[in-house]
Amino acid sequence: MNTKPILAVNETPKFSQWLTLSIQHLFAMFGATILAPYLVGLDPAIALISSGLGTLAFLLICKWQVPAYLGSSFAFIAPVIAAKTAGGPGAAMVGTFLAGLVYGTVALVISKVGHRWIMNLLPPVVVGPVIIVIGLAIAPTAVGMAMNNPDGQYSTLHFSVALVTLAATILFSIYAKKILSIIPILAGIVVGYVYALFIGIIDFKPVLEAQWFEMPKFIIPFVSYEVKFTWNIFWLMVPVAVVTLSEHIGHQLVLSKVVGRDYIKEPGLHRSILGDGTATMISALIGGPPKTTYGENIGVLAITRVYSVHVLAGAAVLAIIFGFVGKITALINTIPTPVMGGVSILLFGIIASSGLRMLVDSKIDFADKRNLVISSVILILGVGGAILKLPIKDIEIHGMALSAIFGVLLNLILPGRPKVNENLFETDENRKTA
Repeated sequence: MNTKPILAVNETPKFSQWLTLSIQHLFAMFGATILAPYLVGLDPAIALISSGLGTLAFLLICKWQVPAYLGSSFAFIAPVIAAKTAGGPGAAMVGTFLAGLVYGTVALVISKVGHRWIMNLLPPVVVGPVIIVIGLAIAPTAVGMAMNNPDGQYSTLHFSVALVTLAATILFSIYAKKILSIIPILAGIVVGYVYALFIGIIDFKPVLEAQWFEMPKFIIPFVSYEVKFTWNIFWLMVPVAVVTLSEHIGHQLVLSKVVGRDYIKEPGLHRSILGDGTATMISALIGGPPKTTYGENIGVLAITRVYSVHVLAGAAVLAIIFGFVGKITALINTIPTPVMGGVSILLFGIIASSGLRMLVDSKIDFADKRNLVISSVILILGVGGAILKLPIKDIEIHGMALSAIFGVLLNLILPGRPKVNENLFETDENRKTA
């Protein structure tokens, strides 16, 4: 991979280029960032604002050395929906804040004792199947959104919108070149939206009535809801946060190879994890979904070789501004559910497939009964929606979280655990001389 930069990490672009380069990153994250809150019933405008604030916090904590953008996390869709069902939006925000605290705690431990322990705790044989569960567990949500009309009844007309959106997204994913190959979700949404407009299922009235500047409906602790800790919310969100740490590490490794710097060592994995957790906590304080670093934006870095953190900061500022533009928010809210359903069919499938890819890339041997047992238990508990009800304070641990906990425990208990490679980041030169 050619890592020679057109703009280095701390290089400031010319003002004439800055806006264009930042808009590229804004488009790359836009589709997925607004889709996640759409699926869980949160305000997309707040998701945009929190992604911008979270990204700026991440860049600051990482000493302006790591060019990354943080958007809405899909791993938390099912837990956030469950938390909202159990205790309303406030409960979901408390759970999101707890997830951010987990990141902070892990970052503190890594800063003191290193990262080897977390790799032992979360090897690919555990994380891969859990990621598969994350994708498959929310598959019914995508299919329901694709097939049904606003009344929840099957509609061939609405399903056609989803299929057109899905087809367009697939075509953009496979055949698009350069920057378009990075934004297949956004491009697919646009095509699906135009088709839905053509068949007459979109009402533009809310856009016309919306103000240009409009204050989003922030969800503020102690103002919008009573902050209340419950163990049910803890067990819904925290185990998933532990697993998404592996996703974060994976993104840092890929980003290190794209940029040509070892971000695991400098500014350090503990800083990037703390940045991710801080972004999630900021999001929780204003009513947004949990945050994660975005592979789409890493893709933009790889294609453009513009690594400047100032460009990512510019995208963050634009996202914050967009969140306060009422007409943009109203336009997002006019997107028909089948359009989002069509995109979700592919996106959730990709999440599941990425777990499978992790197992393949890590060369997990399923002839080894240990690996077979661990992955089998995780998959069935997670996809099957198992619930463990404990008599202590009426605690319930649900499928996705339960499968992650069982996977971690089985990996620690069963004999034959393989050794973990201490050096997470390897350059091509390291491999050639090894």
